[in-house]
Amino acid sequence: MARVVGEVVATVKHRELAGQKLLLVQPVTPEGERTGRVAIAVDCVQAGPGDLVLVADEGNSAAQVLARPRGAVRTVIVGVVDAWGETPAPRSG
Repeated sequence: MARVVGEVVATVKHRELAGQKLLLVQPVTPEGERTGRVAIAVDCVQAGPGDLVLVADEGNSAAQVLARPRGAVRTVIVGVVDAWGETPAPRSG
């Protein structure tokens, strides 16, 4: 999980990134507190600044999401989180 904290504007990009929207994402804890390093991520779901997002942060996963061979992309935004919390325990009886 991460929070979108900014946008990246690049007039010159690697050919694998042509036409791709790039966002800055900050990992967050389950409590929503920022942790870890900010990363550049390819946006596959039309996320925007302030959104809580689900990211794939590994080259092979990114390649699969983008349907491309492994290359210049490591981190991909794969979902916008609408709600986040614990699942209630099932009732017995």
